[in-house]
Amino acid sequence: MTRPLTPAEAAHGTAPQKDLWKPVLLRAIVALVFGAVTIFWAAPSVEVMAWAGGIYLLATGILVLRSVPRAGFRRGDGPGKLFSAAGLILAGTGVALPLLQGDLPFGIIASLGLGLAGVIEVLCGLRNRRSHVLARDWLASGVIGIGTAVAIPFLIGLGAHALLGVAGGGAIIAGVLWVLSALTLRHDARAAVVKP
Repeated sequence: MTRPLTPAEAAHGTAPQKDLWKPVLLRAIVALVFGAVTIFWAAPSVEVMAWAGGIYLLATGILVLRSVPRAGFRRGDGPGKLFSAAGLILAGTGVALPLLQGDLPFGIIASLGLGLAGVIEVLCGLRNRRSHVLARDWLASGVIGIGTAVAIPFLIGLGAHALLGVAGGGAIIAGVLWVLSALTLRHDARAAVVKP
């Protein structure tokens, strides 16, 4: 998804950065580990659902917040504030899930958190589509988050396994996207270093 940018094509501050791939890869790993847990845990309890979902969203939120300066944004500027809001929403959702255990609270809170963060990622992608190397990835990740958020409420009555399955499915799709993005960013950063 990430379109390789050469320094001539990139806007100021968005040329391939040597360490931008690291938080992107960590985000992918967190998503894929959560997705694997949801696949291989045959009969999760409500507590497992709350803790697994909470840890996943908290870790993702923290990684999004850590990637704000590495993405070329400052926390005080418009794009930085917007992107930081997505991280704060995900982290807050992650903290709330273990505190308010149950199928209904998980469905509502996870859906709202993923949906709001997804909308923010889509906005970041749209606003920066011509100027940032991760814009397309934010668009895709945001759409995945919104899709997951829309699907979760319909499965509240089916219990923890179904809720975790949908959340984990979205995490796996997003995780694969972010792995590809991280690998592209790493390749571009290495290519930029090799060039004289």
